[in-house]
Amino acid sequence: MSKTYLISGAGSGIGQAITLELVKNGHNCILLGRDELRLNQTLMQLPKDRCLAITADIRDQESLENASLQLKDISIHGLIANAGIGGENQWGKTDRWGDIIATNLTGTYNFVNTFLPNLRSAEGDRHILITSSVLARLGVANYSAYCASKAGLLGLMRSWAVQYAQEKILVNAICPGWVDTELSQTGMQGIADGIGITKEEFYDIAMQSVPLRRMSRPEEIAGLVAYLLSQAAMTGQVIDMNGGAVMSS
Repeated sequence: MSKTYLISGAGSGIGQAITLELVKNGHNCILLGRDELRLNQTLMQLPKDRCLAITADIRDQESLENASLQLKDISIHGLIANAGIGGENQWGKTDRWGDIIATNLTGTYNFVNTFLPNLRSAEGDRHILITSSVLARLGVANYSAYCASKAGLLGLMRSWAVQYAQEKILVNAICPGWVDTELSQTGMQGIADGIGITKEEFYDIAMQSVPLRRMSRPEEIAGLVAYLLSQAAMTGQVIDMNGGAVMSS
């Protein structure tokens, strides 16, 4: 059965891979993001009769409300809250704490609540799926905002899982580790620059804590997402895909 999914941060990286996977599986996708150029580049790879791109900033409730007006009559079977930003933050005038929290945590809260009426109007099992991070499990120096925002998403997920269970809305999260995306490559370069080594040298160091000794691929994360959206038995769960870097009991 063909279903309709709304994916935030669909213009690149994991979000783009999720969109491509869901369309390959016969579903309809609505792509949401703040970078119109990237959204359209992704849209060009997809069948136009089954996909739609909408520009909106998840930090801005008014922007999301304007986007929701374009979807007011569309029933959505799954909200995939994937949009987020990374990088360091440090206390001071240029501290990025506010922007990272506003995007990753508050932005996810805004996104899901804005389109919840569309989700409720769909029939059968429906899903809210949140992209968190392995750094919800681990601490990294100078990444306090990112770690806090991604850990906060797990608390948000559990609260929603209880809140919406009676409506047959399943709420889960994924915690990817290193994934070979532009965001990760930029992060690796920044860390490498900070400690005075090459990105390739830092990659080798980073992979020492990953038993599989490699990054995950975006399409691997997308496959996990497609599975979670196909099941009707799990809610309130966190699924780790990090090459074995963190093995939860």
